[in-house]
Amino acid sequence: MAKEKQSTMKDEEHFEHVKMANKDLNGLDERNLPSYDDKETKRILRKVDYRLLPVLTVLYVLAFLDRGNIGNAKVAGMNKTLKLSGTQYNIALTVFFFPYGIFEVPSNIVLKLLRPSVWISILCVLWGTVMTMQGIVKNYDQLIVTRTLLGFTEAGFFPAATYLLTTWYCRYEVQTRMAIFFSAASLASAFSGLLAFAIEKMDGIGGLEGWRWIFILEGILTVSVGVTLIWILADSPETARFLQPYEKTFIIRRLVQDSGTTAGRVNTNEGFQWRYFKDAFFEWKIWLSIIIYWGNSVCLYGFTFSAPSIILGLGYSAANAQLLTMPIYLVGAASTIFFSWLADRYQTRWPFIVGPFAMAAVGFIALLVIPHPRLPGLTYAFLFTVPAGVYPPLIGCLSWIGNNLAPSWKRAIGMALLISIGNLGGAIGSNIYIAKQEPRYWLGYGYSLGTLCAAILSTLILKTAYQKENKKRDAISEDESRNKFTEDEMLLMGDKSPLYRYVV
Repeated sequence: MAKEKQSTMKDEEHFEHVKMANKDLNGLDERNLPSYDDKETKRILRKVDYRLLPVLTVLYVLAFLDRGNIGNAKVAGMNKTLKLSGTQYNIALTVFFFPYGIFEVPSNIVLKLLRPSVWISILCVLWGTVMTMQGIVKNYDQLIVTRTLLGFTEAGFFPAATYLLTTWYCRYEVQTRMAIFFSAASLASAFSGLLAFAIEKMDGIGGLEGWRWIFILEGILTVSVGVTLIWILADSPETARFLQPYEKTFIIRRLVQDSGTTAGRVNTNEGFQWRYFKDAFFEWKIWLSIIIYWGNSVCLYGFTFSAPSIILGLGYSAANAQLLTMPIYLVGAASTIFFSWLADRYQTRWPFIVGPFAMAAVGFIALLVIPHPRLPGLTYAFLFTVPAGVYPPLIGCLSWIGNNLAPSWKRAIGMALLISIGNLGGAIGSNIYIAKQEPRYWLGYGYSLGTLCAAILSTLILKTAYQKENKKRDAISEDESRNKFTEDEMLLMGDKSPLYRYVV
């Protein structure tokens, strides 16, 4: 009882401290915000981390596993059973991305209208069901149907998850968290090889081939996790039941303080207006950042779908080809977290996009010139540079754009637009590794190299544009801005407010 009383008194003390700074939570004044010690900040953020990140990480492992396991199924005999030609397999990969791209922006609009936990739960159960059905397809046409439906049902999760993170963390905290969440893609790719290796042993059980069990078991697992999300996924700081009242206020105020204006804060009462869609659609920086995104999606999806076949073509057995993909993706996961930690530590984005992309470019150059049949070990070694170089920039790009879009509706739509068009690069990547070019894959490696060069150039242009705009706003005093515009006007201006500063 004594401990309980002491804890309650401590909570009330913190809450009173916040209330004294500003009595009206809905009328936050960024000029009069309390300062919080580092110890308290870390404690509350850890509390959020432990509740939010594990859930999103598990979900992204499942999402990436379910969209990428078709490569493992191919090695396990799917093409032979369904009598697929090389072209038909590539088409089955490609059809996923068109509904995936189309549905992302509408999905994030629904996300803002529903509770995130409800909407993400619905999506998860749906794509898990489709994945299970993919395990019982009888021919090419049915495979195309399930891949198309998988694109529709998976589309909303990634933009929803990345947007959700921006509503909890300040701008120089979010990339590390996104990296932990996104590194699940690398872990999923690694785990997929191990899982496929084990599940293949079920060949013949229930009269089904081993590759079918890969889809069925992974789909059932996804559905099982999806039904729990309504109760375990946190929606927002305002509604989080695991936070004390003063902790909710603490997080909201930090977001206001971080952006320098209430334009950067998520307003849960903010209704949808078509101007937010227009503002996002005509924001040229989003369209330029799509090229940066393609540096990841074109290279990564093509590589992910083809990696088991690439390794198989080096002379390894099918079982070993599945297993040898694991360390490649584990290095990609470590690289993602490392570069994202550096980006948050040094409070900048662009160097940690250009640097990894340059590393991947060197890898693709090497893969173009290595005589693969004579040096399979060297080829395998340079495969590590692909996920290690193209995973980190995607998180850098998403954090960069998420950091620099306001208000929250523009951010939600803008990030979905970026991911939507950006993921269409996967449709290209799915068709650049041609079976008849094995093991040299001239088109796959060469096209990827060209995409990386375009992404590096786009990053440098975007960096220059942000720096120029910040410099122009620095020349205007805060008093001058406040005399010219009201707080409500600056809130409507979002990231165009003279008080808003872009992350570079």
